[in-house]
Amino acid sequence: MSDLTAPAIGDDSDTTVETSARNRLVIALMLVSAFVVILNETIMGVAIPVLMRDLRVDASAAQWLSTAFMLTMAVVIPVTGWLIQRFNTRPVFIAAMVLFSAGTLLAAVAPGFSILVVARVVQACGTAIMMPLLFTTVMTLVPPATRGRTMGNISIVISVAPAIGPTISGIILNFLDWRWMFILVLPISLGALALGFARIRNVTTPKPTHFDVLSVIVSAFGFGGLVYGLSNLGSVASGGNPLNGWLPLGVGIAAIAAFVFRQLALQKRDDALLDLRTFRSRQFTLAIVMITVSMLALFGTIILLPIYLQNVLGLDTLGTGLLLLPGGLIMGLLAPVVGRIYDRIGPTALVVTGSIIVSIVFWGMTMFTDTTPVWWVLAAHMGLSFALALVFTPLFTAGLAALSPDLYSHGSAIVGTVQQVAGAAGTALFVTVMAARAAGMISDGATVASATAHGIQLAFLVGAVISVFVIPIAAFIRRPADSPGVTPPH
Repeated sequence: MSDLTAPAIGDDSDTTVETSARNRLVIALMLVSAFVVILNETIMGVAIPVLMRDLRVDASAAQWLSTAFMLTMAVVIPVTGWLIQRFNTRPVFIAAMVLFSAGTLLAAVAPGFSILVVARVVQACGTAIMMPLLFTTVMTLVPPATRGRTMGNISIVISVAPAIGPTISGIILNFLDWRWMFILVLPISLGALALGFARIRNVTTPKPTHFDVLSVIVSAFGFGGLVYGLSNLGSVASGGNPLNGWLPLGVGIAAIAAFVFRQLALQKRDDALLDLRTFRSRQFTLAIVMITVSMLALFGTIILLPIYLQNVLGLDTLGTGLLLLPGGLIMGLLAPVVGRIYDRIGPTALVVTGSIIVSIVFWGMTMFTDTTPVWWVLAAHMGLSFALALVFTPLFTAGLAALSPDLYSHGSAIVGTVQQVAGAAGTALFVTVMAARAAGMISDGATVASATAHGIQLAFLVGAVISVFVIPIAAFIRRPADSPGVTPPH
């Protein structure tokens, strides 16, 4: 992150140095803030059993602490493309951190379950704004020659924060009350808010844009219905009411189709809430496909491995969290290195290598049984983390760099939306396959541990098959030219 701005013609050296220092501070603050807010997306998984006991709620109710968060993210993120274009950097950052800090404080003092769910919704509103804002700011400030290393730092946020969420919550819950998951985060978020209020300057130029209320309503039903339906498919596979999953999924798909037609009509006069001209770029479209599959693999694995380790191999929450920690650290350590390699050689070799290793690891995980040594699970998770670290940074950088600057905010919002939908889809796909297979074996007389192990085998087999089809796509990911060939809005 040492070279964040290209000196403008005619600038004196003092002005250039001052601008570069300002930009480094803005991006650094956003990176820290984004890490904190994204961490909360997966921190609740290990805590669900504790919260069920302390708050006296059943599993279906407790899952709303995660589902409500994902739903809110899916609904709010499509609006951020308009938000970032309409308002300056500083007020948008402050709004995001105020919302997140307020939600964190409310969660820490929540007297009951309902208030805790509301707190998670408020947290998610801040989180939804932060990631597209970070992407757009980096693409605006960082010249193409050094974007890889900066995007490597963003990859730490996107991949490591969700991966180590279960580890952190497992450690906290082993020693402290669940409220400390929020109490420990609050000073960090308040510190980032205070520093941002004092030091962040506006680095983008807002412009008047039309706010289409109908698009917001349709997108809420579309992306919200899709995420909610996908989140419920696991319970449907376990014998729940099919309407709880398939009905919202159907509504979501229909609403997304209506949303797309609405945006295509609005973008003819540059009034789209989410400009779909981003998909005119072949590189951006291919990157989105790859990001979708990578996020599906990451979140599917995040949800299955703790179930496997605790329900099949018998580890406790602390042991599960510690076992998943090395993988998260690998992602964090490799992301900046991968970014520098991208700046030198481009994305193709990195993405192809990462995709092949992802596939190999998934095929290896299809051999998990109820007697698999823990060290083999650790090695598989570390291998998957290594592979995804090779993939994320090149995809984010090459995909967004293929767009014209006028489309950066829309491209960032699309990336954020895809992350949420793919995460929900990965969770739903893997859990549904596992639950259906396990339920069938239990009815045939198998033990719970053995049935769960076979269900997880089948879920990873599905992931392995999908991973094979992605490898050829990876070969077409290229470094975009500095002047992308996407027609900007007029």
